[in-house]
Amino acid sequence: MKKKGFIAVLIMVFVYAFTLSALAQTTDTGKKGKGGKASKQKVEKQESAEETFKKMFPQVKIDSIQPTDIKGIYEITSGPNIAYFAPDPGYLIVGEIRDRTGVSLTAKRREQLQAATYGTMAVKAKELPLDKAVKIGEGKGKVIEFTDPDCPYCRKASEFFNKQKDVTRYVFFMPLPNHPDAENKVRYVFCATDKAAAYEEAMTGKLDGKKYEVCKTPEVDGLLALHKEWAVKLGINSTPFFIVNDQVVSGADIPKLEQALKQNSK
Repeated sequence: MKKKGFIAVLIMVFVYAFTLSALAQTTDTGKKGKGGKASKQKVEKQESAEETFKKMFPQVKIDSIQPTDIKGIYEITSGPNIAYFAPDPGYLIVGEIRDRTGVSLTAKRREQLQAATYGTMAVKAKELPLDKAVKIGEGKGKVIEFTDPDCPYCRKASEFFNKQKDVTRYVFFMPLPNHPDAENKVRYVFCATDKAAAYEEAMTGKLDGKKYEVCKTPEVDGLLALHKEWAVKLGINSTPFFIVNDQVVSGADIPKLEQALKQNSK
């Protein structure tokens, strides 16, 4: 939700607050010898913001830390997430920075990080073993799909693709823990002679509340493990997730899916 009316405002929700201890300056107070001089004062090397952060918040894993335009405030990134760090007095700040017009600079930065992440994922996806996916269709458009048969948004996206022409879909399964029957449905699909038809049964709800064959063979175990492994390799943590003509689309975002499919017609 957009927030309006902020003029040169920094929205900061303090999640952790720890006081950074003052750095003690150590000096040698050796005795002066006859005609001698006092020993030189030891000067400790000032530690970097990253070193300070890791000492104060060792449990927080980060990808990068860099200064912002605000003196004494550093941007911290962890995947697509952004927070801020003030070494003195030692605060980890979670929230948004907005300019005088109310535009979220944090949101803009988050979009940049997401674009970079998606670009990396699209490159990694070229190594996917497509022969291990459930293949649906024979069109020119290429759709790689990570899905859960009990995910409502996955079913919505599947319904959308069923209406598309000239598309080839490569389906990988990522059954989520909060859908206890999803993995059984995936096994049903893997066991079927016509896997594409079995996929449609699962995604259209025809298996819901019904008894069906659940394969637990070593071959099916290995295939399911492979699908899950690739979801982890690509950094996918939610479903549905698509790579359409080399463009990443997260979620059942129909307008973005339509736009990605148009790339095939150019």
